Amino acid sequence: MPAPARRPGGSSPFGIERDPSRVVAFTDAVIAIAVTLLVLEIRPPQDSRHLLSGLVTLWPSYLAYAVTFMLIGQVWANHHVMFDQIRTADRTVLFLNTVLLMDIAFLPFAASVLAQAFREGHGERVAVVLHGLTFELAAVLFNAIWAYARRRPQLLVATLDAAGARAIGRRFRLALTWIAAGTLLGALVPALGVTVIAAFIPFYWLPIRGETRPAGPRRGRTDPV
Repeated sequence: MPAPARRPGGSSPFGIERDPSRVVAFTDAVIAIAVTLLVLEIRPPQDSRHLLSGLVTLWPSYLAYAVTFMLIGQVWANHHVMFDQIRTADRTVLFLNTVLLMDIAFLPFAASVLAQAFREGHGERVAVVLHGLTFELAAVLFNAIWAYARRRPQLLVATLDAAGARAIGRRFRLALTWIAAGTLLGALVPALGVTVIAAFIPFYWLPIRGETRPAGPRRGRTDPV
């Protein structure tokens, strides 16, 4: 590979082709720590004489754990989808991804607040809004990274066409709307807000249109539309 050209009167550029694999590895590590901390927030009942009832009363902790874990899992999966298409990570991408990780690292605290509020029956609205806003910020950062990369084709892989880029963008924008709706509803009816956000989980695990290559045509059958 030829050395980068030296600019007149200056030094040769460096760091132009920054492999994003380290960004992905760092993100995977932070996410792994975050999901591990989630379960550490579930404390066993202190009264072992009534252990069953004590375990049952911890249902808000189980709920917060399950919803938050699966949502973080979606963050992880879609982060891989996004960085599969990013060939080069410049300083702006690194910065935005760092802020995204800071938000993810905050999620165990938000989940703990949510569980405690429902367990004690006080502050549920504030807890749901805090939990929802934390995920909403993650959605904002996803959209910011992708919008920035799309405006700079040199950052993206050559195999990504315009239709694929639009499909990824649509999925990320949907997250903004869906989570925001659940957060707003949670400010009014906390249980409804959690339900709407939780309903986002099975849908968002569906593959993005065009993410997988369709199977080849079979004899006697036509290709699906």
